[in-house]
Amino acid sequence: MTDLSVLDLSPLLGAMTGAEAVRETIAMVQIAEKLGFNRFWVAEHHSIPAFGGSAPEILIAAMTQVTSRIRLGSGGVMLPNHSPLKVAEQFMVLEGLAPGRIDLGVGRALGADMRTGSALRSAGSEAFPQYFALLNAWLLDSSGKEPFPERHPASGIIAQPRGPSHPDLFVLCTSVDSATFAGRAGVGMVFAEFIAQTDAAPAIAAYRAAFTPSPFRDKPWAGVGTSAFAADTPEEAQRLDAPRQVWALAFLEGRQTSFPSLEAAHAKLAALGPDPRLAELSRRSIVGDGAQVRAALAAKAAHTGADELFIISYGPTREDRARSLELIKG
Repeated sequence: MTDLSVLDLSPLLGAMTGAEAVRETIAMVQIAEKLGFNRFWVAEHHSIPAFGGSAPEILIAAMTQVTSRIRLGSGGVMLPNHSPLKVAEQFMVLEGLAPGRIDLGVGRALGADMRTGSALRSAGSEAFPQYFALLNAWLLDSSGKEPFPERHPASGIIAQPRGPSHPDLFVLCTSVDSATFAGRAGVGMVFAEFIAQTDAAPAIAAYRAAFTPSPFRDKPWAGVGTSAFAADTPEEAQRLDAPRQVWALAFLEGRQTSFPSLEAAHAKLAALGPDPRLAELSRRSIVGDGAQVRAALAAKAAHTGADELFIISYGPTREDRARSLELIKG
């Protein structure tokens, strides 16, 4: 059975504030751990009304204090927005707080529009390869696994705290090119199907073909992030999925919104009437009762060759989201 994990984007559901959304994430990680999920990752988004999570390193630190088993990580840190040394330091601190439980997933995008990226002083996506190489080297140096050579430009610059271990490293991918990069770097990869809106199988095949062993791992490892929501009946699942559908329609139209309330979502869908875009949105997500969703996830894992699936759920309440995870885990 393919491992199951959770990717939580701190969604703003209904009238929820951003502050409430990040507190919901802390509640959800405890639920996910109790249900036996393997990992719980959080994301970095900026100036996006639907999501409250802008600082995954802070959320992960909080989650280390309320969990004991589940792996915690970023899905991901948008590396061009940050100093590679600072990211290495932050995640070595997290590794110190929860040794052996920290994952560092990084992406080349900004997680923001260009104007917000400018306000963040982002170096831009083109800086990603250089930043990634520096981050990789500082993690290996700080853990003592592969110290800097004496004449390396960064020799003597220490990513504190030093420790006997370092976080596991992953690249977030949305294309065959980024998957190939992850394979050549010898790190794990997670393909974000929910962003790319395309089949993960070609990218995972390219990753495995390009994989070169590294100090981070000797065998390839691939995950897939996908939208999935379960309820006790297929009809109830479709009813509760309405806010996500309305939000996704707005996104298709180029509008950034938060998730509407359940009542507002149903009113909007009723006013729209039949819309061919809804069928396309249904094709891009998995919605149904527990058995239906579990079967669809198993089929996705078999088709893509993924080692692990990351579930993103947008139920209207914490109880709905918790029930969805319970049914998906089975």
